[in-house]
Amino acid sequence: MASETTPLTSKGSEASEHLARLKGYQWWAFFVTFGGYFMAHFSRKCYSTVKQQLQDEAGYSAFILSEMDTVFMGTYAIGNIVSGKLGDTFRPTTVLAIGLFGSAICLFLINVSLWFDFVGFSMTLGNFFIIAVYFLFGFFQSTGGPVGTAVMGNWFCDKESVKKRGLIFGLWTCHQYCGDITAQLTTAYVLKAGYKYWWALLIPSVANFLWGFLTMRLVPDPYEIGIITDEVRERLEKNAAKAAAGEAVDDSGPAPITYAGALRIPMVAQYAFAFGFFKLTNYVLFFWLPYFLGKHFDPVSANLIAALYSVGMMPGGIIVGVVSDLFGGRRATVIGVFMSLLLVFLGVFSQCSETLSPVALLVMLAIMGILVGGPNNIITSAVAADLASHPSVKGNNKSLGTVTGLINGCGAITASIGLLAVGPLQSTYGWSSVWFFLMGCTGTGTLLMSTKIYAELFPPVEVNAEVGLV
Repeated sequence: MASETTPLTSKGSEASEHLARLKGYQWWAFFVTFGGYFMAHFSRKCYSTVKQQLQDEAGYSAFILSEMDTVFMGTYAIGNIVSGKLGDTFRPTTVLAIGLFGSAICLFLINVSLWFDFVGFSMTLGNFFIIAVYFLFGFFQSTGGPVGTAVMGNWFCDKESVKKRGLIFGLWTCHQYCGDITAQLTTAYVLKAGYKYWWALLIPSVANFLWGFLTMRLVPDPYEIGIITDEVRERLEKNAAKAAAGEAVDDSGPAPITYAGALRIPMVAQYAFAFGFFKLTNYVLFFWLPYFLGKHFDPVSANLIAALYSVGMMPGGIIVGVVSDLFGGRRATVIGVFMSLLLVFLGVFSQCSETLSPVALLVMLAIMGILVGGPNNIITSAVAADLASHPSVKGNNKSLGTVTGLINGCGAITASIGLLAVGPLQSTYGWSSVWFFLMGCTGTGTLLMSTKIYAELFPPVEVNAEVGLV
């Protein structure tokens, strides 16, 4: 058939038809996967927005709040690595839907523990129940990043999309910050309207459950509805050649990449460790910012001020994506610049965080959101897609979930270990010590990327400008 032998990007009528169909479905794939990760962050952020209420009204100690963060991050880390592989092995949209359903159930169980005062009945059993639920919650939450990125990679595979990968994924990764902001605004509304604080947990639980049904209806791969991409065309041509030569043909597609194969891709390991330190900086602010602000402002104001950090993170990913596209995909260099600027702002915070006026806090948190959000967004989306399309992978489209999962998972492991230090640091030495700690994390992550930054700034003469971007 012409559709099986004509490149998607050629001028042939069959190829044009396939390209038009691909473009027509891309917006739907973008919308559903965007919404899935939105729901993930909506549900995980809502817990941090009511930390003060959980401590004051539900009797949760600072220790158990810190343990919830650590347990979540630990299972989230392992879950990312497993989920990425599952998404490459099984139907990815089913994996995404299971994550949404599971997250909804876990949040509902937390509400049950609050309604029937499990901690008040027995602190030991109550704390065990909470930790057990958050243990599972981390696994279910881990599906959104690597598997959603893989589905996006499947649909945005044409040459035009690849050239605009930074912009496309920069826009797409706004999902997490939209979810964060929605959680903070929802909590602010719930508290201001006089409703019980646990409504801030129940609302995202219901939303996650409903979005799971929509996700199950998403087609995860163009080939499933007969759209022939360049990658599929090459596979079909090879199969046709084998059949003509009398060889056995297996049309099941490429086998999923192994973990060892993913780690052999240049820069995957370095990005994974660097991202761990950047993710730790982000998650300390993510989990503890409302708590920190709650010591100086009323709960409604604290959540609204903290929302400015998430607002800043949205354009951060877009800015890094667009700028790195303009500079030929030199994403490590752009990330290094952003992290260097963040060090300056963290230094100011270490000296003045508890004396800054609300206006100064709003401005600083918005800028810090841009500086943190940009690199975090791009590393787990556009950079992961760049890495997964490295020539060493040989066009295997069942690699993106595994690569993204490894980067996200290794990053989350580092973050989960680092989060253990936040509670003791702030209670023993004050919040200035936390900001110094984050400065060290940011600097370490940037140093881990220094060899890549150098290679981008001073590429070997014999290497083509388009080679070595990952």
